Amino acid sequence: MAKELEYSATLTGASFLLYELKQVLKLKEQGLSDFEIKKKVIEENLFDYKVTSSLKRIIPSVIRRANTLDVFLKELVMNSPLEVGKIINLYAIMKTDKLFFEFMNELIREKLNNNNYLLEKKDLNLFFITKAEQSQKVAKWTELTINKLKQVYIKLLYEAGFLTDKKSGELSRVLVDEDVKRHLKDVSDTAYLKAMGE
Repeated sequence: MAKELEYSATLTGASFLLYELKQVLKLKEQGLSDFEIKKKVIEENLFDYKVTSSLKRIIPSVIRRANTLDVFLKELVMNSPLEVGKIINLYAIMKTDKLFFEFMNELIREKLNNNNYLLEKKDLNLFFITKAEQSQKVAKWTELTINKLKQVYIKLLYEAGFLTDKKSGELSRVLVDEDVKRHLKDVSDTAYLKAMGE
């Protein structure tokens, strides 16, 4: 479980990034170290970004996500259909971001379990208000940071397939690939499966 993680707002600068994750995994396959990957991505602009400062900001998050995946999951991200990669990427985001995991586990899971397929603004507001009451760190974040995180969370849900429409907030159940499901159970990561409504 992600107990050793602290709350962080790094997702404001690093959203879904599945394409970027695949690029980093390719470099890892070639035996490059995290430092070499970071250097190569920035020097050769491997993500094709217009601004290199964006690269410097997001590459640590992408490397962190890549490092949470074992050989089996890395293989699936590289060689499976896009939908499978999306779910594994979402799992990696939850493993590296405590607050987003809690958002999935406490809010999205509950809604899916209750067959409530509507994510409203008030749900997001209540989630962040509750977290600010529970954590001094979250309480110190500016309104701008909180609003940015809300936007990122909506975007992540949409890109992973849990949100069919960003405007209406209509949620959808995502089918987790059987191999992924079995593997996460085998490695005792069922908490993340449950957070995805499984």
